[in-house]
Amino acid sequence: MENKNENEGFRYTYSATEQAEIKKIREKYTPREENKMERLRRLDNSATGKAQIISLVFGVIGALVLGFGMSLIMSELGAILGSKRDMAMPIGIIVGVIGVALVCLAYPMYNIILKRERDKIAPEIIKLTDELMK
Repeated sequence: MENKNENEGFRYTYSATEQAEIKKIREKYTPREENKMERLRRLDNSATGKAQIISLVFGVIGALVLGFGMSLIMSELGAILGSKRDMAMPIGIIVGVIGVALVCLAYPMYNIILKRERDKIAPEIIKLTDELMK
């Protein structure tokens, strides 16, 4: 038997880190299917997220209105804005009470929006949970 060149034979190289990197890069370019559990989490977060954002904005606006009312009462801002000093306090109290009302309504608004959003997505959530529990 003649001995052929050793380079002509089968050669196999394997690197686990290279394979992992190749797989990671490939996943970026292949269309990704959302599994049912991910969809369930995303739907649940969408209901709570919308309610949180709207109630936080409402609460922050209320806090700013409250602060403006307090500044009318406690500083010379009323005189700067053109009203008399004796009118700044009642106007500041009214503005402050409006701000307190807005802040107090933020949490009930959160609950109302959350209930409405949950009612809207409830059929799809029930369908997904039924499929996952089988």
